[in-house]
Parts: sequence; C-alpha cells; structure tokens
Amino acid sequence: MLHVTLADPFIALENLVTPAAFRQTPHFSRWRPVDAARPAMSTSWWQWVASTDSLTARLIAAGGEKQFRVRLLRQGVGWPREDEARALGIAPKRYAWLREVALCLDDTPWVVARSIAPLTQLKGQRLEGLGERSLGSWLFRQPGLIRGPLEATTQSPLFARMNGIESDCTWGRRSLFHHGGKHDGLSLLVQEYFLRAMADDLDLPSR
Repeated sequence: MLHVTLADPFIALENLVTPAAFRQTPHFSRWRPVDAARPAMSTSWWQWVASTDSLTARLIAAGGEKQFRVRLLRQGVGWPREDEARALGIAPKRYAWLREVALCLDDTPWVVARSIAPLTQLKGQRLEGLGERSLGSWLFRQPGLIRGPLEATTQSPLFARMNGIESDCTWGRRSLFHHGGKHDGLSLLVQEYFLRAMADDLDLPSR
C-alpha cells in the first residue's frame, strides 16, 4: 500500500505568462519544442539543454572537484499546474506525486528540478523513498524506458524562489518519461531549470 503525506498543494503560480511571449525572441516563456528554441540558444547551452543522457553525470563531470549533492526541497502530494496535467494526460485539479529538488555543486544550486507523476501509477515504484538520491539514478535503470521529445523555456521556476533559491534561469527543459506496460506503467514528467549560478561558475553565455 502506498503511503503518502498530503501536504499543502503545490500552488500552480508558474503558468502566469502572456500569449505573445513566445514571439519575443529569445524569451520563451511557454514550453516549446527544443528545436524551436535552437536559433536563440548558444552552442554551449544547446549541448546541455538538448542532451538526452544523465544530467547528474554531466553535472558531476562539469563540476570537477566540486562536491555534488541533491537537496530535497519538497516531496509529497499536490496539484500539478494545468500545463503539467495536460502533458501527463490527467484531468486538472487531480492530485499527483510531486518532487522538487536542487542539484548542487559545493552547496550552490546549479539546477532545480520538478517532477510529477499521476498518483494512481505510483504503486510499487518506490519513488517516495528516493530522499536526496538523484531521480535519474533510479529512472535510467528502468527497463523499456521511453523518453518523449524535449521542450524548452526561459521562464524562471517560481518553486525555486519559494524555497529560498535564486531562481534566475538561463534555460529550462522538460520531457515525459514512460516505462512499463499499459496497465502497470509509469508516466513521469521531469522539468529541469539551469540557473544563472551554473552559467557563472562554468563561464557559459547568458543564453
């Protein structure tokens, strides 16, 4: 039996964007296919945003002697944003499992991530026991894992600011993962935001 704590709902404030924002290149405040963002993205950032291997492994390699750690910001049950519910194919205002973390190098957050999964699909997945372990360390070991197309944004993640983290974002990306069968599988939406501190430490361009 799945045991979860019904915490305060994860308030859906991050989707307050203007309809014309996407046309204001290079500011992509709504999620768009990553290829659509390519003309506004430097080669250096393209190598990060468009990569499909383990982000954790990339961060550890880029950090050199810096110590990598996952800082758990919040995990539990709450409401996904409307765009997250659409991406997962679930009805709005349906409770889901939510996890928010900061990926830190020497305690400086380089990336913040928010992951969402339908509550009805969690049985047997053991995601609630991840703690401060990397989600990727579990995800990329799942048999038959399928990753959907990448999308990109420049919108800063409000949940980071709500957890006391400077949320100035260079690029964000997200994709939908799925593994398992039709009746016992799991769909997991993973959203990752590359922060300005990472760009400063690695001497990367602003975009």
